[in-house]
Amino acid sequence: MTSHYSSGNSNNNHKKAVVKNADMDDKMREDVLRLARQALEKFQVEKDIASFLKRQLDELHGPTWHCVAGKHFGSYVTHEIKHFLYFYYGPMAVLVYKSG
Repeated sequence: MTSHYSSGNSNNNHKKAVVKNADMDDKMREDVLRLARQALEKFQVEKDIASFLKRQLDELHGPTWHCVAGKHFGSYVTHEIKHFLYFYYGPMAVLVYKSG
């Protein structure tokens, strides 16, 4: 499954999110992609991007969210139903999921 999503601005300088795997409703997916765009514009360090997303999702959709951001990583996670999204913005992969 690969889906392409605009980041909300039609400016060609903005990359599109490429969703690789999702178990999430459309509204929550839009929230995650919007927050990811903000994180990528604000931070360059992968740990800071992940931390921003985790804290924002905990606040917006309740705890407990987990986030991994980077260019090279593997994962195998257990998540709550309808609370998982794995996507790319350019070369940056982002995995967010709720568990616990």
